[in-house]
Amino acid sequence: MEPILPPYSIQTPIYITPPSSPHFRESSLSPSPPLSVCSESFISLVPHCSCKDKKIERQRERNIVRERERSTILTKMELPRFVIGAAEAESMAKEAGLTSLVQLLPILVASAQKLARPPISNYHVGAVGLSSDGRIFLGVNLEFPNLPLHHSVHAEQFLFNNAAANSAPDLRFLAVSSAPCGHCRQFLQEIRNSTDLQLLITDNQNDSNFKPLSQFIPHPFGPNDLLHKDTPLLLEPHDNGLILDFNLSNGYTRDNPNLENSALQAANGSHAPYSGCPSGVALMDCEGKIYRGSYMESAAYNPSLGPLQAAVVAYVAGGGGGYEKIVEAVLVEKTGAKVRQEDTTRLLLRLISPQCAFRVVHCGCPSSVCRKASNLCE
Repeated sequence: MEPILPPYSIQTPIYITPPSSPHFRESSLSPSPPLSVCSESFISLVPHCSCKDKKIERQRERNIVRERERSTILTKMELPRFVIGAAEAESMAKEAGLTSLVQLLPILVASAQKLARPPISNYHVGAVGLSSDGRIFLGVNLEFPNLPLHHSVHAEQFLFNNAAANSAPDLRFLAVSSAPCGHCRQFLQEIRNSTDLQLLITDNQNDSNFKPLSQFIPHPFGPNDLLHKDTPLLLEPHDNGLILDFNLSNGYTRDNPNLENSALQAANGSHAPYSGCPSGVALMDCEGKIYRGSYMESAAYNPSLGPLQAAVVAYVAGGGGGYEKIVEAVLVEKTGAKVRQEDTTRLLLRLISPQCAFRVVHCGCPSSVCRKASNLCE
């Protein structure tokens, strides 16, 4: 190969053979074909820091900072917890060097996933939501062995139930470990102005931006299609006006009035505008602690969350251990309800806590309250 000479000045060719080349180690008796470059090309081969190198270095530094921030936050989340108060959330974000609470949500998703209980799928899902009052709520998926899969609780349902139980006014931002399934996208429709809810899927490394729910469910069917505009939606105050009716309880005696009153309170806070059949469950563990859950309906019916599942969410979020520690349960539901929870609740309880004592107390409501509730559904 003829050497390429520069068009000016030095007429001596420059030969460069990379040390890593196999020809470099061969005997001089069999020289490799020389690589010839002009002096200008030689200059370009001198090591220097390119723009690409600078970008890589800046990215590496950002990753180090992120890991430091993540470590600071995760240290505070070593103990199981499902609610972070506004002041503490602000402090956590500040200590981690974050500029907003929204940036805290995806960092907390991994902590939420560790709290999931999916013994069937072993697929841990975590969800973290931010309310307008500055509080942060966590949600996880729950699965129950020996029961049909539709009894499972999805992480987004857990989160919304957790927020409702703690009187959150709304949820503005939601970060989830995996893309919400169709079941959950439908359930998310039950809040006011749901299309404005901002979602982030943390397992999508190519997109770290929150997007409105309207992009995840472009042609929604929800409360606006079935309910009067004044009907309270999920996360809004509910008062179903129910009262206990012991005349319909077949000789039932009030062995644990605190548990019954708690179940009644849950039933009065139940979101059941589609069936008009609110209900609530209260659980008591072996330490005497009480956990209550309200039945939550969906406009599409199937994503509805039963009152026992809601109470189990409260049990898990409240630091409850194994389900076998649940020793007593009371269900409150309306007399002659078209949607009855008794049989399903009894089945689920028998399998997760076989020794649990279970009772049903029926309730009614003053006729004026019942008429008002009926009118809201028209």
